Amino acid sequence: MRQYSTAMSLRMACLILVFFVPWELKIVFGIGAVVLPYIAVVLANAGSRIGTVAIAPGPLPQAAIEPKRIE
Repeated sequence: MRQYSTAMSLRMACLILVFFVPWELKIVFGIGAVVLPYIAVVLANAGSRIGTVAIAPGPLPQAAIEPKRIE
């Protein structure tokens, strides 16, 4: 969430700077304002998968102690 917020804040800065810089830099900041949302979403989705491990299906482990049978 922090990476996404940082990228979107940077996008807002690019969007605002488009109105205040010379036309040569407007292209750079305009591209930044267009491309940064895609990068922010990709980083946010990739960050949520870090540290997860896929568990392979297989037989359930056997209990070490059998339950007590009541007769």
